[in-house]
Amino acid sequence: MIDMNATLTSKMTSILPAALPRLATLAVALILAGCSLAPTYQVPQSATAATPAYKEAMAAQAEGSQWKVATPAEGAQRGEWWKIFGDADLDRLIATATESNQDLAIAAARLKQARAFTGVAEADQYPQLSVGLDPTRTQSSAASQGLPDGTPVKPQTVLKARAIASYELDLFGRVADNVKAARAEGDAAEDLYRSVLLALQADVAQAYFALRTLDSERDLLNATITLREDALKLLKRRFDEGETTDLDPARAEAELGTARADLAGIERRRANQEHALAVLTGAPPAAFTMAARPLDAAQIAVPAGLPSDLLERRPDIAQAERLMAAANARIGVAKAAFYPRITLTGLFGFESNDLSNLFKWSSRAWMLGPLVGSTIAAPILDGGRNKANLAAARAQHEEAVASYRQSVLTAMREVEDSLADVRWLSQQAGALDGALGGARRAAKISRSRYEAGAVDYLTVIDADRTVLQSQRDANQVAGLRASATVALVRRLGGGWGPLPDAAPSVAQAGPGPLAVNH
Repeated sequence: MIDMNATLTSKMTSILPAALPRLATLAVALILAGCSLAPTYQVPQSATAATPAYKEAMAAQAEGSQWKVATPAEGAQRGEWWKIFGDADLDRLIATATESNQDLAIAAARLKQARAFTGVAEADQYPQLSVGLDPTRTQSSAASQGLPDGTPVKPQTVLKARAIASYELDLFGRVADNVKAARAEGDAAEDLYRSVLLALQADVAQAYFALRTLDSERDLLNATITLREDALKLLKRRFDEGETTDLDPARAEAELGTARADLAGIERRRANQEHALAVLTGAPPAAFTMAARPLDAAQIAVPAGLPSDLLERRPDIAQAERLMAAANARIGVAKAAFYPRITLTGLFGFESNDLSNLFKWSSRAWMLGPLVGSTIAAPILDGGRNKANLAAARAQHEEAVASYRQSVLTAMREVEDSLADVRWLSQQAGALDGALGGARRAAKISRSRYEAGAVDYLTVIDADRTVLQSQRDANQVAGLRASATVALVRRLGGGWGPLPDAAPSVAQAGPGPLAVNH
């Protein structure tokens, strides 16, 4: 009986060593011939190309606004844009939120996942090697051996210790395009993390300024309550002395009750705002307290730059662009499915029916090359699956392109909105300053005329009410201006510079200048 396995092994041993140089040359040639079937990637022209400047910025310049570039504090990271406000409490809150906010932790975990998936895709670029021990025991029939029926055949034990290597020749760019897509998606996850981080920083700053605005209003109402309590005492004394009727004390008491009710509403809103800040910083509301402090009236202004800067600064636009690049690469992966996949395999190991002889050189066995160990698979009939996958990939790319263009348009609208808010709130604040000055003069005159008996106390109440409302309006506009400044920074893409140490390390570009309005 001829041993076919021994004969094959003998022939391979004599043929393959001579063929190895030619096989290696062929493999290198096939690898170098590999190409990508994905369309040439180009970022589509967006609306910023036709927009030389922001409309609201040009209007502000026409009104004579003066801008001066602000220099960040010495030693501060240029990405820490909130430090231009010079508020230590705000600095501490944002630092705590960056370390402890759970939404940011979710985004960081997703970034780690995306990087891991990129590593999975990149692994296909390299040869795969596996080792194993494969013991088998077989019982062959007499008929399969060409023996008479009933002839006893001894069972055989074969022990195999093998190392198997495989490598896909990426002739049509399937692996390369898949890696490009995975890397682009990883970059998109990185940009998503930046978006969440910037949104968190802006949310903390806006919540903080809202809290300080309520503190200012609380101080204002407390002072008003004190004045109205003193006024009520005075009017009661004058009533007791017969200098006035009981109408004036009743009116004063009503105004005092209204002020106290307004204060209770402010306290409720402040408590809610404090709870919101607690969650943003990753703390339970019961363990979080912010000492009261009025809002600093100093206002910071931020130059808008050019609309084209948004393409480099906004992390959400960068994310949309990277997803578009990934979708473009996926088209190449879908096209490659129409072509053969060639995988080279090689095997080296030992085979023996006796464990004591397993690792002897005479027990060696190996296979190598496309003639023996390769896999060539080409689709013939797939029911239209590959065609449908290619159509889906192209449609996903069209969706990504439209999403990118929409992201740019949305970003431009948001910046224009913020510039309009900053501009008109500044004018509103100036008008309220004038109104408050007039209200205070009117209140002073009405009180003097009341003391002279020329007017009744209702005139004094109306004048005082106007002063209080003007003060509250001015305070609220100051808070809105601070919030609008934060919103503008956010919509311009914030600052750049190294991410905080607690965040995943990602590369960032250089910062844009911030400015102080003089």
